[in-house]
Amino acid sequence: MPAVVTTRRRRLSGLLLLSALLLCALAASIALGSRTLPLNTVWEALTCPGGLPLTCPSQDAAEQIVRELRLPRTGLALITGLALGMAGALIQGYTRNPLADAGLLGLNAGAAFLAALSIHLFALTTPAQYIWFAFAGALIAGLVVFGVSAIGGGKASPLSLVLAGAAVTAFLQAMTNVVVLMDETALNTYRYWVVGDVAGHDASVFRQVLPFLAVGMVLALIAAPGLNLLGLGDDVARGLGVNLTRSRMLGLASVVLLAGAATAAVGPIAFLGLIVPHLARALTGPDYRWLLPYSGLIGALTLLLADTVGRLIARPGELQAGVTLAAIGAPFFILMVRRRKLVSL
Repeated sequence: MPAVVTTRRRRLSGLLLLSALLLCALAASIALGSRTLPLNTVWEALTCPGGLPLTCPSQDAAEQIVRELRLPRTGLALITGLALGMAGALIQGYTRNPLADAGLLGLNAGAAFLAALSIHLFALTTPAQYIWFAFAGALIAGLVVFGVSAIGGGKASPLSLVLAGAAVTAFLQAMTNVVVLMDETALNTYRYWVVGDVAGHDASVFRQVLPFLAVGMVLALIAAPGLNLLGLGDDVARGLGVNLTRSRMLGLASVVLLAGAATAAVGPIAFLGLIVPHLARALTGPDYRWLLPYSGLIGALTLLLADTVGRLIARPGELQAGVTLAAIGAPFFILMVRRRKLVSL
């Protein structure tokens, strides 16, 4: 019992520490960029809209930067980082594959295909216009992967999920290539989205995806106890009273909402859903009741830092968050592949 209490206190302390670091990352994301703003200027821009001369210094330009540019992108990085971190942990748990991420189940490919198709058919140009098509593509792809994996045996096993996801991803990527090669305008818009970045999105995108991400996070936390039992094996979980099909459907619904909405909003952010669960697992162990909150916080912290670093190292321009994370994630991926205990199935 003392060991259990000690472990719980350590995990709670870790959550508090991550929350404090996340607050620091939020402040850095709003203050730092091609034009660095003092924290007091940021605070005045947030608390004194309009730059009232009697109470605040004249800071029209700073207020515009903070309220119209950095605040929406910081909020979007926060919620999408939370979502992709939790989705990555869920996908690795349900597929029992330590190298799995949202791309494995065809979610990224589905979002990319319908986003490119909508841009081609309806001449859409802004993320707020094609985000719904991208989300629908991720949703449809997730349903197809789950349906195909359940054909024959009547259940979606981890192996069948991986195989179905690989097949659907390959098909959708080919269809996306056909669309963008037919239309130069669609290619120009699509290639900006597919890099993965939180810049260039206004507050409307944040409001559109927030309800789906909130529901997905709640479902993920509900699914956590069942996922712990599934990790013991299907036979043991069934013997303990777990409905395997219902548990997997609940978890995959959460994955589709989290990864689908986040990908639709900011594009496919490479490696975030892959590396974050491993960092969280090193701190919490395999208990998904703790692993999911840790993965969410680390995912948000990682995406915020990647976005901020990308602005600083390429001044006066900026490097997209997806590129920055790929530069970090690729060596991490290679390291995991070389660790035998991670790649053995």
